[in-house]
Amino acid sequence: MENPLSNLKPERLWYYFNEICQIPRPSKKEERIREYLINWGKSHNLETLTDKVGNVLIRKPASPGFEKRKTVVLQSHMDMVCEKNSDVIFNFDTDAILPRIEGEWVIATGTTLGADNGIGIATQLAILEAINIDHGPIECLITTDEETGLTGAFGLQSGFLEADILINLDSEDDGELFIGCAGGKDTVINLPAAWEPLPANYTGYKINVAGLKGGHSGDDINKGLGNANKVLNRLLWYTSKEFDIKLSLFDAGNLRNAIAREGYAIISIPENETEHFNIYIKKLITDIQNELQYTDNGLTVKLTSVEKPEKVLTKDVRDKLINSLYACPHGVIAMSPVLPGLVETSTNLASVKTNEHTIIITTSQRSSIESAKDDVANMVASVFQTVGAEIKHGEGYPGWTPNPTSEIVELTSKLYEKRFGLVPIVRAIHAGLECGLIGEKYPALDMVSFGPTIRSPHSPDERINIETVDRFWKLTLDVLIEIPAK
Repeated sequence: MENPLSNLKPERLWYYFNEICQIPRPSKKEERIREYLINWGKSHNLETLTDKVGNVLIRKPASPGFEKRKTVVLQSHMDMVCEKNSDVIFNFDTDAILPRIEGEWVIATGTTLGADNGIGIATQLAILEAINIDHGPIECLITTDEETGLTGAFGLQSGFLEADILINLDSEDDGELFIGCAGGKDTVINLPAAWEPLPANYTGYKINVAGLKGGHSGDDINKGLGNANKVLNRLLWYTSKEFDIKLSLFDAGNLRNAIAREGYAIISIPENETEHFNIYIKKLITDIQNELQYTDNGLTVKLTSVEKPEKVLTKDVRDKLINSLYACPHGVIAMSPVLPGLVETSTNLASVKTNEHTIIITTSQRSSIESAKDDVANMVASVFQTVGAEIKHGEGYPGWTPNPTSEIVELTSKLYEKRFGLVPIVRAIHAGLECGLIGEKYPALDMVSFGPTIRSPHSPDERINIETVDRFWKLTLDVLIEIPAK
């Protein structure tokens, strides 16, 4: 198959990115990309290791004359977020991502691109392959299941790495160096479902919410984006006060680390109230669209007739669900008082799924302060405890505390300014990076994270800026050449 990215520079990086796009790699289903990496390392006569959780480590010796330099581990993750628009037919377990160029960007069509973090893997392979790059000893660590559980970072064993310095290749803003990140935690709610027959003389409707931007639940949480769970539930909350609506299904959002873009509910209303209902809900939709017009102006809500369901949730369960979702916090809880513009604490109402016995509500919390992370997780839990739901908190993961005297941060900053004539922004990020967990296992590692510009990660609008990939490549090579001696 012809490579649509063959004319982009650096050529070998883009070659490998396109090759990686052909390999399905959903979180927790990384067998094929893992096999590819292992075979690739061995075919290039490089020491290639795996550990018990499936992380891959490929080592490359130093260039002649660079043997006494500190060892650097370049780190990325092998899985990708699998999100698509509801009208797109695509199977992430079997189908290849088809990247294409649109202006200054590389994008996919109706699905996530996987530049997060396929561009990191492509960079590692291009460096491992190259014979014209000077560097000290290099390790390339590609972790497993970063997006849904940080399984690879959690399972990383002491002694697997030999490096002195870690360069994380999973950041998404050219011109910014990251030296810290938030910790995170999941809170999953199970609300017992109870059903009853639908009374006679009711009409079935589907309320479909779509067109929202979605995005990363850390990077994008402060952008005022719409949340399909909140929009859909707001429509249900208001209409349930005016009409005797019956609820059969609530399905919105997918991934804990993505802001919900779309969803739908199946409801039934008395046949004699349909005209009034249509007028009433259109006014609600207009109000919400007006509220989001400057931050998320693509919202659409469609009301269509459907076959009447045989059973509906009891009024008690319906009210518990709608009221608790209405009260559940979503968005920024606190801004950092120390670092201007940095979100300190947030929570994401990620998804709501209805099945026969349970309504499952998935949320995630982030904070750069451990106690605040626990506090907001308890805040979310308390809302659902009042309606008798079962609450389960995930194990969570730690943040990465900034090191203001970091040697690798100072070196990278200096080289960025020398190469591009601009002083990079050095800051922490509200998203989760694996640096916090890796740093727990290897506390002596000096760490920095940087990358090219990626926009709308974790959504079908994900795209990567072509020019910044070349800048990212050049900066990475500059840093490797200048790594100091042990």
